[in-house]
Amino acid sequence: MPPAAHLCLPDLSREAREAEQALFAKANPAKAATAARYFQSGPGQYGEGDQFLGIRVPDIRETARQFNTLTLGDCAALLQSPYNEVRLLALDILTRRFAKGKADVQTAVVDCVLQHRDRINNWNLVDGVGPYITGPYLLQRDRSVIWELAKSPVLWDRRLAVLSTFAFIRAGDFDDALKLYAQLLSDPHELMHKACGWMLRELGKRDTARLLAFLETHYADLPRTTLRYAIEKFTPQQRSALLKGDFPMH
Repeated sequence: MPPAAHLCLPDLSREAREAEQALFAKANPAKAATAARYFQSGPGQYGEGDQFLGIRVPDIRETARQFNTLTLGDCAALLQSPYNEVRLLALDILTRRFAKGKADVQTAVVDCVLQHRDRINNWNLVDGVGPYITGPYLLQRDRSVIWELAKSPVLWDRRLAVLSTFAFIRAGDFDDALKLYAQLLSDPHELMHKACGWMLRELGKRDTARLLAFLETHYADLPRTTLRYAIEKFTPQQRSALLKGDFPMH
């Protein structure tokens, strides 16, 4: 069980309190310690200060299904939890609400996410929001928020911008995604190099020529991690050549 001092958030509705307590009942201290290391929550690490209950993602999703009628206000309240799994629960419920909601509901969900994005502060939380909430919402709307997030000094804002483009890629809309990755080539953080490489790999599954053209154009400036992630689906021989900057003839 989590420390008594942190058992409950103040001012939760009865339903939100029940959801919180349902997660606490599944806490596993041994797994919590492992999760804290995995998500690098120690001093000076990217997830510094994050706390964990040690609950498997399928169990969190099961709880989310059980409490899927929580309001947006409830979810916003749960996002204030120090525990990663409680915040993930809130985001899972918001994702379900977005997927099933009409335009006004989707707008309210996106507003909630952006207003409380300081609590979406580890990669598992960001990666559950960008492809399934902010990205789909921006497909047919003004995307200026993506460029604002990409300029943020906050790592998680920048990663949210990148992960939002997953929805664009799935829709066959590559231009803004590639423009964004080019803008972020000089980002100093390894998690951003991995995120851009991952998205480039997904783009390459749909349009190999666009991927190769991007990699060739930016080869000199590409972080090595980004390049390695981007070419994971190629054969070993192809990867070896691409790592050396040997691109196929167009």
